[in-house]
Amino acid sequence: MRIMSVDDSKATRQFIKSAIDVLGFEFLEAGDGEEGLEVLEREKGDVDLILLDWNMPIMDGMEMLKTLKSNDFLKGIPVTMVTTETERHRVVEAIDQGAKNYLMKPFSQEELIGKIMDSLGMEMES
Repeated sequence: MRIMSVDDSKATRQFIKSAIDVLGFEFLEAGDGEEGLEVLEREKGDVDLILLDWNMPIMDGMEMLKTLKSNDFLKGIPVTMVTTETERHRVVEAIDQGAKNYLMKPFSQEELIGKIMDSLGMEMES
């Protein structure tokens, strides 16, 4: 499994990487939506899940989400929004645009792993 974190916070990406390492999955990262799209192009779309921050410079998460979902080659990649956006209409907007899941910052490693497994359609081992 290959999971990409797109977040302008290096600390957040490192935290996410540690959870992905626990799962034994491969980790890819980008600092904004534009860079995220470049990584997807370089990797030929071979990513199983995108963890996408909403508020980033250059290209924000919503813009990247819309771009992904309008691309026939990339639209099947599940996206989980990982963000400080807590207003209900923002959550609804992300889901309406095609996000599969939503995780509010701050979060624990256990919460993150739960959302990753859910987004991938996998059961968590107890």
